[in-house]
Amino acid sequence: MTLEQHIEELRAELQNCISRKERHQIERDIEAARDELARRPAGEPR
Repeated sequence: MTLEQHIEELRAELQNCISRKERHQIERDIEAARDELARRPAGEPR
């Protein structure tokens, strides 16, 4: 799974999330994945 796919899955989970605690965890996971994506060199698979 690419990081883009992972982020999209997390965003889908966020849409269906009920628990505030789980929502915050998913938001942190999305932020971490986006940070990782931004750190990757342009030619490297994402």
